[in-house]
Amino acid sequence: MSTHLHADLLRLQRKLLYLAAEVEENVRRAMTATVERKQDLAVEVIEADRAIDEREVELEEECLKVLALHHPVANDLRFVTSCLKINNDLERIGDLAVNIAKRAAVLTTSPPLPIPSSLTHMADESVRMLRESLDSFVRGDPIVARRICREDDVIDELYADVNRTFIQQMEANPTEVEPYMLLLGIAKSIERLADHATNISEDVVYIVEGEIIRHGRGLRTGKRFELELDT
Repeated sequence: MSTHLHADLLRLQRKLLYLAAEVEENVRRAMTATVERKQDLAVEVIEADRAIDEREVELEEECLKVLALHHPVANDLRFVTSCLKINNDLERIGDLAVNIAKRAAVLTTSPPLPIPSSLTHMADESVRMLRESLDSFVRGDPIVARRICREDDVIDELYADVNRTFIQQMEANPTEVEPYMLLLGIAKSIERLADHATNISEDVVYIVEGEIIRHGRGLRTGKRFELELDT
C-alpha cells in the first residue's frame, strides 16, 4: 500500500467514525426527548440532521476520489466500497433519529403515556449494536461483527413484545390510539436502527474476510484479523 493511499484510507476511517459519533448522539437525544417529553430537544435533533446529511455527502465524495486516484485493489478496495455502504447506513440512522424526534415532539402535546421499559431497553440495545459494529470496523474484528448480526433476532423479539404491549393499550384505551401509534412508529425506527447496525457488521466481515454474509449467509465464527489501517 502506498503512503498516500494509506493516509487517505485513515482519513476516510476518521471521518466515518466522526459521522458515526454524531449519529449515535442524535439517536440518544431523540430517545431522551421521547422519554422526558422534551420538545426543544426533539427540535434540536431535527435541526442537527442537516449537518449529518452534509457530512454524508462529503464522505461519499472522498470515497469516490480515493477510488479514482488510487485504484485500490483487494482489501483496500473492499474497505473503500464498504465505507460507502456504511456511510449510507449512518445517514439512514440519522433519518431514523429524526423520525423518532418528530414523533416525540408531537407526543409532548398529548397527555403523558407510560413508556414501557421494553422500548427503552430495545433502544439501548440497538445503540449498543451500532457502537459495537463500528468498534469491530475499527479493530477489523469479524467475530464481534458476526455476533452483532445474530443479535438482530433479539431486537426483533423485543420489537414484537413492544408491539403487543401498545396494541393491548390501544384496545384498552380507544381514546389514546393516536399517541400509541406514534410510539409504535418510534419502536419501528429503533428496530430499523438495529437492521442498519447489522448491515455495518456484515460489511466488516466483507472487509476482513472477503465473504458476503447478507441474508443470513455464512454466520459462522470468523477469525480475528487486525487491519493494517490500525497500525
